[in-house]
Amino acid sequence: MPLPLLLAVLVALPGTYLGAASYLGLPHPELPAPLGALVYGISIIAAAFVLSWAAEAAQVDVSAGLALAVLALLAVLPEYAVDFVFSLQAGLVHGANGECVPTPDGANPCALALANMTGANRVLVGIGWPIVVLVAALAVLRARRAGESPETSPGRVTMPRAMSAEIVYLGIATLYSLHLPLRTSLTLLDAAVLVSIFVAYAVRLARAPAGEPDLIGTSAWIGGLERGRRRGAYLSLFAVAALVILASAEHFADNLVKTGAELGVDEFLLVQWVAPIASEAPELIVACLYAARLKASDSLGTLLSSKVNQWTLLVGTIPIVFALASRSAHGLPLDAQQRFELLLTAAQSLFAVSLLITLTLTAWGAVALFVLFTIQFLASILLPTEVDRVIVIVLSALYVLLSAGLLLRGRRAFARTVRDGLVTPFDQLAEGERVAPSQ
Repeated sequence: MPLPLLLAVLVALPGTYLGAASYLGLPHPELPAPLGALVYGISIIAAAFVLSWAAEAAQVDVSAGLALAVLALLAVLPEYAVDFVFSLQAGLVHGANGECVPTPDGANPCALALANMTGANRVLVGIGWPIVVLVAALAVLRARRAGESPETSPGRVTMPRAMSAEIVYLGIATLYSLHLPLRTSLTLLDAAVLVSIFVAYAVRLARAPAGEPDLIGTSAWIGGLERGRRRGAYLSLFAVAALVILASAEHFADNLVKTGAELGVDEFLLVQWVAPIASEAPELIVACLYAARLKASDSLGTLLSSKVNQWTLLVGTIPIVFALASRSAHGLPLDAQQRFELLLTAAQSLFAVSLLITLTLTAWGAVALFVLFTIQFLASILLPTEVDRVIVIVLSALYVLLSAGLLLRGRRAFARTVRDGLVTPFDQLAEGERVAPSQ
């Protein structure tokens, strides 16, 4: 067994044992909330690494495009687990009219569910995408100093035309999400629409031909096994990681909220920023490894697929979990704070899609994403709520204006990308890349 895999399993054991012991009523030590959040968070991070390795190895047996989507879906499972915990809690304590009732400790699980989701989406785009461009640029410069001649330039990441599907379906979900801030609840109808977008996206990618994955490290070891052992290995790792997440997710969420109360830190901010950073860290590390190996298009493609997953399936399943827990057809209630968060997240998503409409993320685009994210992040933790909401409105308007300008300037590329993403056969897209490779 590779050392990284062994270490991941070992560091996941404490949180897994404590969580399982708590559910089963077995004797176990009660940890202080900050230490508990750390222990359970480490277990979730370790599980996310295991999921990433298993999903990468599974690329040997599935189509290239679908493999990226599966990798992205599995990599964000910890995010789903944390959101489901808060959605479940919200449903269990809902009022007679479907309103969200605070828990005995004063927490608002409805707000926390969306805090985690919106924070994860904005971290992925505002930090993850710029990091890919930065690491890719450093990798190109390093290769040139070593006398190599990489095909890519250091100031941009260009994706193949086959990744148009990710951009188009993210765009469709984003357009739908723009009206959510005007609503008072996230309903089962929203769930049906968003989950349907994800299903259509998965069906589109399933038509892509199988490819030979470029695996390294632990995923290469798993992928190099004989067919039966390989499938048994990554399926077993999926199961192990899922058990770790199930044992740890609720306790991580609860301890994170309690930590905020004990330290006098706003629990909303902790859940919005700390929890996503913990669950997104392995995915960002995997993306950086791809970029460092001059595979920047795969790196950005993985994060783009994760964004599609989070903005369709994750958002869509939140009201389903709430409805099941509440045993009603009520939608997840949205208060003013949640609507502002949805507005900013949807606007950032629109800007992200507009940047990629030409299948290229430039250094300037990456800088814009990072700077605008940094402004909203600092405003959320440093400024009073009233001032922060003004910043949210201004930034959202700026995102929309920038998006309109980019879409207008790239209207020809827009038409081709939409066509490629929805209907152009994948063999034609691949042939186009061979005839006119991206620079």
